Amino acid sequence: MQALPSRLAVDALARASVLAVCAAARHPSVDAAHLDLHRIAAAYRSDRQLTIDGRSPDVWSPLSGFWRSSDGWVRTHANYPHHARALRRALHLSDDAEADALASALSERSTVDAVTRVTEAGGLAVPVLEEDPAADLALREHPLVVSEPTGQAAVRRLAPEPGLAGVRVLDLTRVIAGPVCTRTLALLGADVLRVDPPGIPEPGWQHLDTGHAKRSTILHAASARFEELLSAADVIVLGYRPSALDRLGLSRAALAERHPDLIVAQLSAWGLDHPERRGFDSLVQAESGIALIESPDGERPGALPAQALDHSAGYLLAAAICDAFHDRRTTGVIRTVRTSLRRVAAELLGMPRTADPEPAAPLDPTAHTQRFRVGAQNVVTVRSAIPGLEFDAPRQWGRDPATW
Repeated sequence: MQALPSRLAVDALARASVLAVCAAARHPSVDAAHLDLHRIAAAYRSDRQLTIDGRSPDVWSPLSGFWRSSDGWVRTHANYPHHARALRRALHLSDDAEADALASALSERSTVDAVTRVTEAGGLAVPVLEEDPAADLALREHPLVVSEPTGQAAVRRLAPEPGLAGVRVLDLTRVIAGPVCTRTLALLGADVLRVDPPGIPEPGWQHLDTGHAKRSTILHAASARFEELLSAADVIVLGYRPSALDRLGLSRAALAERHPDLIVAQLSAWGLDHPERRGFDSLVQAESGIALIESPDGERPGALPAQALDHSAGYLLAAAICDAFHDRRTTGVIRTVRTSLRRVAAELLGMPRTADPEPAAPLDPTAHTQRFRVGAQNVVTVRSAIPGLEFDAPRQWGRDPATW
């Protein structure tokens, strides 16, 4: 039986991703011998375990989903209000138009026309495509996580600390992959400060799902205060489009010039070859061919049983950061590490697959959840997939001072 039933090898990918963190953590409490695939499956479906005051949050906008076009299928993502506004504007829909109106508008347009209109308006839509084995093979010729030496610092002769104790991490990420990465760093002892820009609030449930032990503040990345924080950081984790980072002066080259001892970790949806493209796990699944492989009936697109590209990218990047910090501590080599959801998709598409998913293994959610009091709310979240460590409470989004 599969813990994460799928035609693709999601169980194997998830286990390998978490195991990579266990191997890289160098933490005496991490017990890789007791890795639990059921716990991992619960962690990969953390949004389904989350409750706030006894209620499960609505995690998907009614405008996010698969829609028929005149010649195929389109996948949209509109969970953020500004993306929903752009989607409606692109298709000349009213400000309060809902799913029926969106379905009608997309059914009248070709896939190319619909995707082009939505993308040009700043919304998020991709075509649902067949897999491209040649493209996936080309992606797999590059490392799953790229780790490049970018400089040399003096070796710090410090007494070894367990895991990442004392490491300062600036977190500029949103939506699962990056937050899973930085949540894992916090679990291993890092001091993680998440920084979000003014004016684009994070859904409260989303931060509670992945905000364990991280502090969170609102601050513009172009501010002098942000630069002060950056100058005292050991690691920065970036989850925004490469082109947006360039405009903010946060490209790898700019950061290396201003802060040569800084470890830079970067996540993107589509990789550095597509610096302007926005994206999320569901969109990469659709365009990479995963959605059609997971079709429930051979016609309608389907989906993986979890946002597995996000979660695996997060764990794999966290492992690479652990290795990079160990290198800095022991040899002085400074590294930049990066991966993308599309690269993780190529890895999954190259793994053995099955014609039909096996039945789901029974899962007792109470064995894999923790209870917290966050502000005035009673919150239940998943427990850590890293055996031997438990999460500290998530914190409220944007309520912390911009300081170490």
